Amino acid sequence: MTLKNKKILIVIGGGISAYKSLDLIRLLKKKDVEIKTILTKSGKEFVTSLSLASLAGSKPYEDIFDVNNESEIDHISLSRWADIILVIPTTANLMTKLTLGKAEDLATTVMLASNKEIILVPAMNIRMWLHKATQNNLKALLDFGYKFIGPTTGEMACGEYGEGKMSSPRQILEYLNNHFKDRDLVKNKKITALVTTGPTREYLDPVRFISNESSGKQGYEVALALSKLGVKTTLIAGPSKINFSKDIKTKNVTSGTEMMNKVKSSLPVDIAICAAAVSDFKPLTRKKEKMKKKHSNFSTIKLEKNLDILEFLGKNNKSRPKMVVGFSAETENVIENSKIKLRDKHCDLIIANDVSNKNVGFNVDFNKVSIIDKSGKILSIPKNKKSFIASKIAKRILEEFFTDGKNIN
Repeated sequence: MTLKNKKILIVIGGGISAYKSLDLIRLLKKKDVEIKTILTKSGKEFVTSLSLASLAGSKPYEDIFDVNNESEIDHISLSRWADIILVIPTTANLMTKLTLGKAEDLATTVMLASNKEIILVPAMNIRMWLHKATQNNLKALLDFGYKFIGPTTGEMACGEYGEGKMSSPRQILEYLNNHFKDRDLVKNKKITALVTTGPTREYLDPVRFISNESSGKQGYEVALALSKLGVKTTLIAGPSKINFSKDIKTKNVTSGTEMMNKVKSSLPVDIAICAAAVSDFKPLTRKKEKMKKKHSNFSTIKLEKNLDILEFLGKNNKSRPKMVVGFSAETENVIENSKIKLRDKHCDLIIANDVSNKNVGFNVDFNKVSIIDKSGKILSIPKNKKSFIASKIAKRILEEFFTDGKNIN
């Protein structure tokens, strides 16, 4: 029932994997999904309009200027009609166009004008996928808010083996089913959440400060995932280079004290998620002028403990959120130390991640985490893009919120 009557706009790109779009449409129609399609000029080289029309039940849209449909502004009406937009396959060329904001045909114009979630399904040779230009485009598109399914690792049409193979139609179907299932969890329910993210800066003087490597990306992605599921979300963010979505209410702060004050003023909420890497210590005093090397004693800097936001929320009996979720960035004994933090800070869930691995965690687009509940049950999520990790975290939080940890798959 999850996919029944959902409206999906499918854009067919120009790659050998385009033929798989036909199988996906067949699977979706069995689930009573309403489908409209856009067939790109290069997509026509691999699938025909007749095939799409026969399976989808309607003729595909192809041209931005359609003399047979002058009463409709297709690049607006198609986006507004759809619940989501799915691009299959997403080629390296199409990724570049989206990164640059090009609107040179119906497909790219629809996506640029869209107010709906857009899911890209990449398919290309391993060298193309791993090329620095493509990886830069991937990072930019993730920052723009695009979601990705895959690519997977396997044998490709060219005979080579590696990452870049398109996810199978059944894998895409499973993703879509989970996507709408997660959204239905909070349908018609008014749930509020606050998420802290990013580092804090504790200034020694006007130019020097104590901080860490956190980019704020994982916390932001969690806030975005919750918001897209229908949770009214407030993001409290330390210094970051992220262009935050205007769809999320964002409060910017610099220091740990400022973050604590913003958290307090944002209460009450149903769910609090502390993903920020707040500096544990701050200078006892802050100099008004820049300290000079010749005249300052840098060998001794007196510090004091910062306020513990997670502990405050977990132990606050008066205005404690129903769900308090912490992040535990560790370099050793990750699970053990995270369980201690879960207990001591009175959390409902703790997200453990190993920040000693430079390929995941701080300041990169990938992560690998373990979600631990109060009973000690662990849900491990292997390395993946932070947006994907965030969707799993958001789902687990809402399951815990509604069931108190019961009946979780």
